[in-house]
Amino acid sequence: MTEPDSEPARANFIQAIVAEDLRTNKWDGRVVTRFPPEPNGYLHIGHAKSICLNFGLALENQDKAPGGAVCHLRFDDTNPTKEEQEYIDAIKEDIRWLGFHWGEHEYYASDYFDQLYEWALQLIKAGKAYVCELNADQIREYRGTLTTPGRDSPYRNRSVDENLDLFERMRAGEFEDGSHVLRARIDMASPNLNMRDPVMYRILKQSHHRTGAKWCIYPMYDFTHGQSDSIERITHSICTLEFENHRPLYDWYLDQLGVYHPQQIEFARLELTYTMMSKRRLLELVEGGHVSGWDDPRMPTIRGLRNRGYTPEAIREFCRRIGVNKFNSTVDIALLEHCLREDLNKRAPRVMGVLRPLRVVIDDYPPDKVEELDAVNNPEDPGMGTRKVPFSRVLYIERDDFREDPPRKFFRLAPGREVRLRYAYYVTCTGVVKDERTGEVTELHCTHDPATRGGDSPDGRKVKATLHWVSAAHALEAEVRLYDHLFTKEDPSRVGKGENWKSKLNPNSLETLKSCRVEPFLAGAASGTRYQFERQGYFCVAPDSSDGKPVFNRTVSLRDSWARIEKAQQNK
Repeated sequence: MTEPDSEPARANFIQAIVAEDLRTNKWDGRVVTRFPPEPNGYLHIGHAKSICLNFGLALENQDKAPGGAVCHLRFDDTNPTKEEQEYIDAIKEDIRWLGFHWGEHEYYASDYFDQLYEWALQLIKAGKAYVCELNADQIREYRGTLTTPGRDSPYRNRSVDENLDLFERMRAGEFEDGSHVLRARIDMASPNLNMRDPVMYRILKQSHHRTGAKWCIYPMYDFTHGQSDSIERITHSICTLEFENHRPLYDWYLDQLGVYHPQQIEFARLELTYTMMSKRRLLELVEGGHVSGWDDPRMPTIRGLRNRGYTPEAIREFCRRIGVNKFNSTVDIALLEHCLREDLNKRAPRVMGVLRPLRVVIDDYPPDKVEELDAVNNPEDPGMGTRKVPFSRVLYIERDDFREDPPRKFFRLAPGREVRLRYAYYVTCTGVVKDERTGEVTELHCTHDPATRGGDSPDGRKVKATLHWVSAAHALEAEVRLYDHLFTKEDPSRVGKGENWKSKLNPNSLETLKSCRVEPFLAGAASGTRYQFERQGYFCVAPDSSDGKPVFNRTVSLRDSWARIEKAQQNK
């Protein structure tokens, strides 16, 4: 595992529980957590919060826990119909990318299938489990509601011997899928619906990615997860709040079996504005072609964020800042973007890229002359040094940096106006060339002041704007993809009557610019490398970029809405 990030200002309630347990030696001085993903999809930003919490607890207690502090990676692979090795590999890769490692502590629920089966037999023999032949709809009907008690299954009072025989025949494959299940015998009148004789095993005649055809019955998650924690001697089993109502069942299984009993603790899951967290709905986006795949930079998946240009440090800092709570709330995505800007500001080299090029000719600059001007790579880190930027007679500037008839408070280039070209010269616009048919400006003519080389005037005169630019003869043509939020509404999961949640998809979440120009310093930039395009935003080299066709994904704009939100909150 990596070194821990800077400590939060104050401990969250889970850290407080762990600290108190260490003080009282509750778990023999041990801290053992686990991250237990189901290998049926890709991890997203919500999982990152759980990863940072569980691995983080182990990291921060390594020197405090005399019995050791570790975090296990356990795959809860109990549903062979949806699980694939592809997901397992992807999950491990994403956790490593976030900066965490589990060492030798990689486990699978399927490793415990034999023990779980023996425990099921133990409960049957104790009269605590029975084989039921109601189908799924009937079980749901018999369960009752929050206001009405359930009804006993007609099979609830079978003898132990009959249940043992039927359960062994279930394992032997004698029955069809859905025809028989093993249920816990608890309390059909319990106010907690999870305690109304929950299903423990179901028949699935499906090959498993690890156990092959050995099993045709598979344990349910609720029967697997607590016992897996017990086998691994987890101390703090940390779950999201939707499992709070499952805790009595977690405790019941462990108590009835008389085995080691970890403590389950629930915390609020991450909800983020303009972001869909439902794995099922994310799958709909992929299968419906609304995104290019699970790694589309607009997706909240870890690999989507990585392709967007996010850094693991920014995600870890975001998870640290939002903290851990016991109540559900929604976090403004502006905070995530703020953490990203803070991190990239320190580490991203500055370059110049023109997204919507407008040709500029410096009429009084020699046609064959080329100068190599010094440009700072990162003003936040002098150690990153400088680079050479070629300057020549013909340049490109941003089309939005010129107005023929400038409005009030527009200080950039206009006819007769002088501006600074970054690292280069003061230039003055002297002429405008337009398309005769459309009237669109196609070229500007300027003069330059040779005495202002480097961007400063010896006579002390000031200009109100500094523009970025590239040399037309030396610039690389590039494709730039401008990504925005995938949804137009803060809460895309909230759907009104007759409304389709997909109607909230942002039609402008991706704009592709094909003829951008970037400085030659970016030639051969490796996939995933991050840069700040001066005055534009942060960008990274896309996975499908090549030397012949560089492609950049916009990670985040320079505009920091969270900083304004925070300032407004402080001024209240």
